Amino acid sequence: MLDKTDDISIATENWLARFEDALAKSDDALLNSLFHPDSHWRDVLALTWRFTTIGGREAIVAALKAHSGRAGPAGFSLDPDRAAPRKVARAGTQAIESIFRFETTEGRGSGILRLIPDSADGNRLKAWTLLTALEELKGFEEQLGTARPRGNAYSRDFRGPNWLDLRKAAGEYADRDPVVLVVGGGQSGLSIAARLKQLQVDTLIVDREARIGDNWRNRYHALTLHNQVQVNHLPYMPFPPNWPTYIPKDKLANWFEAYVESMELDFWTGTEFEGGSYDEQQQRWTVTLRRADGSRRRMHPRNVVMATGVSGIPNLPDIPSLKNFAGTIVHSSRYSDGEDWTGKKALVIGTGNSGHDIAQDLYSSGAEVTLVQRSPTLIVSIEPSAQLVYSPYNEGTVDDNDLIATSMPLSLARKSHRLVTDQSKELDKDLLEGLQRRGFKLDYGEDGTGWQFKYLTRGGGYYFNVGCSDLVISGEIGLVQFSDIEGFVAEGARMRDGTMLAADLIVLATGYRRWEELVRKLFGDDVAKRIGPIWGFGDDQEMRNMFTRTAQPGLWFIAGGLAQCRINSKYLALQIKAIEQGLLAKAV
Repeated sequence: MLDKTDDISIATENWLARFEDALAKSDDALLNSLFHPDSHWRDVLALTWRFTTIGGREAIVAALKAHSGRAGPAGFSLDPDRAAPRKVARAGTQAIESIFRFETTEGRGSGILRLIPDSADGNRLKAWTLLTALEELKGFEEQLGTARPRGNAYSRDFRGPNWLDLRKAAGEYADRDPVVLVVGGGQSGLSIAARLKQLQVDTLIVDREARIGDNWRNRYHALTLHNQVQVNHLPYMPFPPNWPTYIPKDKLANWFEAYVESMELDFWTGTEFEGGSYDEQQQRWTVTLRRADGSRRRMHPRNVVMATGVSGIPNLPDIPSLKNFAGTIVHSSRYSDGEDWTGKKALVIGTGNSGHDIAQDLYSSGAEVTLVQRSPTLIVSIEPSAQLVYSPYNEGTVDDNDLIATSMPLSLARKSHRLVTDQSKELDKDLLEGLQRRGFKLDYGEDGTGWQFKYLTRGGGYYFNVGCSDLVISGEIGLVQFSDIEGFVAEGARMRDGTMLAADLIVLATGYRRWEELVRKLFGDDVAKRIGPIWGFGDDQEMRNMFTRTAQPGLWFIAGGLAQCRINSKYLALQIKAIEQGLLAKAV
């Protein structure tokens, strides 16, 4: 394989030139010669207007030919504003990785090419993975940097409304409906609203909390983010360079307020989204919003973006005997502070992040705490193990690393995470063995793919250890298996061996219901059936109904951590803009 940077760049440029020529000529033989037999193409809107992953040389060639005639991809070249071509290891394979740019009939795109030698063809360098991703629509570019709106310094209306007057009037929506209504004001709602703002799509965020950021601010007292600051920036506004590595919840909540103000986002707090129905003829929604004063407002947006987290409906497990408990029962979403339980006894049912963190918070406040494990749980130390998946973000730019994250097809991402999980297990060997000695049941994800795939498929089932596991190992926090509980009584939990586990408080750290239930509640059975499963991966190797058009026109979904929302909000916004401009059909 080539070693020098100049040679690597030349090899990449040659491949891109031959690729463009093959697409223009629709040359099967040339296209076949460019791809490794075990190759993968992921397209994010650029050629297919979908999130699409295709594996295998013959399938890739057929798909490229099917879509390139309409999309007209051309102008493939290395991007001088991105990281230079380099040798990397991805999913355990050494490859030459290069970032390129290109154009289509409708937009401009970025991509990542990874070349590896084909041993069956004289070790010629061929494409192992190819990403083509839409960056912007021609004629509808974001007004940023040198393209920012300028105005005229000498054109001022001294007697008319100023900027603040106009902002207040716009945010009231007294005489218009938004084009897009975003339900939920957390990181997903802010990200998509900010993207749409830059594309000049009129967007209103509604959130039931009383204050912007309360979805973080009102969570338990000790909460901080579990991944590092360099991974978590919102679009357009990176966190200040003096921020801590792990962001406290209240600091993030306050940043959300500043972000809304700085990005000039329209945001209604204290507003409950009560549901809606879609008018096929008028191609718009009728939705009802209940304001903080109890009044209701009916609106007719063409698009509704659900940004409420993985569902927002707490999962309350069916435990018939729990009604016998005479103490306090609270779901983790309503838990705030352990100080109220000093000197008391608490049971925390659930051993994911929330369960462990709440147990540690209660213990630190002087409560006697027992964790109740319902199912095997993946445990990983917050450093270094939990951060291994984010290691690319420790160098290079956020934009480059976001593109790298987007570029990995599912099968290779799974392989990469299996390797990281194996590394984590070795790094955390003493911790994991200590937990097993205490009777804690461990899990490493489906096929050993680790915590991130647990999140992407089920939204939980893991814990980043920031000390609670050590307290369990030492016995300072108790541990019992839910299967060993015979039932709950007024005083607490009666164990199958006849002993009593006394409690004043039971915390249900049992997660949230599937998103489909929220859709059914807000939009009805027909819409829920039409859309189908949300979250997790489908047969097409892409997440189901996330960040993309659904079978229900005008209904969109966005969720995830800050990085996931930052990355995918761009693509969701481009689709909405394309539909509004008549470039794209409203539903799949």
